[in-house]
Amino acid sequence: MNDSSSKLLAALFAEKNVLTVSELTERIKDILEVEFFALHIQGEISNYKRHQSGHWYFTLKDSESQLRAVYFRQWNRLMRFEPENGLEVRVRGRLSVYEPRGEYQIIVETMEPVGVGALQLAFEQQVKRLAAEGLFDETRKRQLPLLPRRVGIVTSPVGAALRDILQILERRNRGIDVIIAPVRVQGTGAGREIADAIRLLNKHAKQRGHEIDVVIVGRGGGSMEDLWAFNEEQVARAIYESEIPIVSAVGHETDFTIADFVADLRAATPSAAAEMVAPDSGELNSRVDELHSNLRRVMNYYLLSRRARLRDLVESRGFGKTASSVLSLAAMRRELEIRAANALKENLRSARLRLGSSLLRLDSIDFRSPLAVKAARLESVDQRIKRAIQRSIERKQNGLAVRASKLDMLSPLAVLGRGYVLVKDENGHLVFRATSINKGQNLTLQFEDGEVACQTK
Repeated sequence: MNDSSSKLLAALFAEKNVLTVSELTERIKDILEVEFFALHIQGEISNYKRHQSGHWYFTLKDSESQLRAVYFRQWNRLMRFEPENGLEVRVRGRLSVYEPRGEYQIIVETMEPVGVGALQLAFEQQVKRLAAEGLFDETRKRQLPLLPRRVGIVTSPVGAALRDILQILERRNRGIDVIIAPVRVQGTGAGREIADAIRLLNKHAKQRGHEIDVVIVGRGGGSMEDLWAFNEEQVARAIYESEIPIVSAVGHETDFTIADFVADLRAATPSAAAEMVAPDSGELNSRVDELHSNLRRVMNYYLLSRRARLRDLVESRGFGKTASSVLSLAAMRRELEIRAANALKENLRSARLRLGSSLLRLDSIDFRSPLAVKAARLESVDQRIKRAIQRSIERKQNGLAVRASKLDMLSPLAVLGRGYVLVKDENGHLVFRATSINKGQNLTLQFEDGEVACQTK
């Protein structure tokens, strides 16, 4: 190419506006952001990715096209649910260009699911995730105490729910102490306050003298938005970690929250929770009376069966003959005791007589040396006699103790000493069966320490 041709081409390009790639991309971006600044787009989420920075990246698509999307952290932190691949959503945002790649994308500002509300979807996602972790497991839930001494309440201090709970507790059982942890029950930060209050009551209950038997967590009715604090994960985990049994009483009977699923017991309303926690004092008294009557019937049946057993033993083992043998052995024991005592006295008297005789003889003989020898020998003999007598007495006492023990085991008095009695009719005969007793018949009850007359009714 000659110089004239080169100059001609240069002149031609100089007349045109030549742009760099970056300049072109920037112009396109400016146009898109001005023309498409408030878009509402519906599509299906795919390729969803949560970046460690907190930004969400995904693709919106339909049957024919797709569009890249980004949801920055400063916007998505207010979302109650999390996107999922395959979820149909409607987003609002502005169109822009990602300059490093030259790709256009939508910058999302709001998002809501199609066909189901955002709160409902967030609720379902939360339930699914916490159930998989075992927070709703029925096996870990505890029974409420029968007679609570102190009840904790986590609710709004100005709501009707607290007033209803306190009135019912006062009416049903005045002996219950109440400790209130006031919190906000709706709005931003309410979930954190509720979770902190539950943990605070658990910490307080660990101090001696400050034990809490059960905690009521709840509020009155409202919309799903109003009740959302009780669906938050931090509240569910605080209830799950609580060492104190918790009753969830949120909203009305038709309202269900995640707190209901985690708590040890769900009450339809705050008033119902108070009735579950506080047993009615009148009902308790009736129950005690019923148990007392049942115990009396059981004891009467037990006594009748024991009496029948005793009667069978008397009839089958000859109780009368045994009683005669016991009395005979007792008389023999007393006789042996008397004989042993007399023998001891006789031995002592004989020893004294011999000692006196020896002393008289010694006094008549006027020599001291033999006397001293005899005295020493006599003293030795006296000691041996005493020891022999003592050993003899101990042997006899031991023998008597053994015989007495055997006699006591056979003695009917020992049986009577354990609470049994002998029933006799007017003629002094033993009565073995209740069927042989007539109304108005005079009877005698023999106890261990005496007899008592009575008449059947």
